[in-house]
Amino acid sequence: MRIGAAKESYAADAALFDSSNQHIALGLLALTLCVFPFVASEYWLYLACLVTINIASTTGLNILTGYTGLVSLGQAAFMGLGAYTVAILQIRFGSPFLLNLLAGGLVAMLAGVVVGLPSLRVKGLYLAIATIAAGVIAHFIFSHFTALTGGTSGLSVPPARFFGIDLDTSFKIYWLIVPVTLLMLLGAANLFRTRIGRAFIAIRDRDISAEVLGIPLLQYKLLSFAISSFYAGVAGGLFAYFFRAVSPETFPLLMSIFFLAAVIVGGMGSILGSILGAVFMTLVPEVLKLLVGWLPASIFGGNATLFLSPIRTIVFGLMIVLFLIFEPHGLAEVWRRIRRLFHLWPFRT
Repeated sequence: MRIGAAKESYAADAALFDSSNQHIALGLLALTLCVFPFVASEYWLYLACLVTINIASTTGLNILTGYTGLVSLGQAAFMGLGAYTVAILQIRFGSPFLLNLLAGGLVAMLAGVVVGLPSLRVKGLYLAIATIAAGVIAHFIFSHFTALTGGTSGLSVPPARFFGIDLDTSFKIYWLIVPVTLLMLLGAANLFRTRIGRAFIAIRDRDISAEVLGIPLLQYKLLSFAISSFYAGVAGGLFAYFFRAVSPETFPLLMSIFFLAAVIVGGMGSILGSILGAVFMTLVPEVLKLLVGWLPASIFGGNATLFLSPIRTIVFGLMIVLFLIFEPHGLAEVWRRIRRLFHLWPFRT
């Protein structure tokens, strides 16, 4: 018998889903994801695939920044490494897409370990600058190793193939992107029920105390960088298969800022926050496009695209500032408050 919110055993306390309501919600979500591509338009399928890719990469960054406390502005570079790895393997060898995605994640993971080496000596702003340097180096490699990367022209990526079927439409590629991302989310959720995940959290909360307790800081910080970069590499591979083209300009610093904003807006140290933040920040540019489309074209001198680019950057920065000031725990905390509100109704004060 349970008393209040107490659990009867350690296994019950560590369970990923601890109520029948959560199982029902999970079943409804699975049903919705299966039905959605059959009823959605091409535009909404495109958005769903883009949102899902962003969720995968945001989850990776949240493991590093939200759970381990290591700030990174190199997520776009790791995505680029994964995307180029997938593109090269698909073009030159035509290898299976799952193998290519795994290779893309591993290449990004190795780069993440190298970039993470300074993390024992520097942290905060200094570590962020070090990861920016990694992005600059990656951009140089993408631009100048022409024989391998295609230089500034980039690479055109053949579609992924599944039993002889080309996954060359949003409807078809949806069935690759969504299951892979769901597996990554499940892996991330389970990670923080293990000794490794709890060590990450201990390092974030107080790294000196964690070291005193016997947690080897360098080992676990590098492991956090490795896992985060692996997620980014796989997300970059999905990105390459979805857009069917990669170039050095596809993965700018602004994309890294986008993912950091998604982590902050969604909620640092929360898998749900990664999902909500990625969804929210992906839909913001689409809402801006709609707002700009409603305004007279003469306001922008006939070129709304040039207007949208700086405005989007300003909005991302503004979102970070506003959430840090007014809701530092992000959208995940807002969702928890809403749940508590309905859970206590009508007995709330």
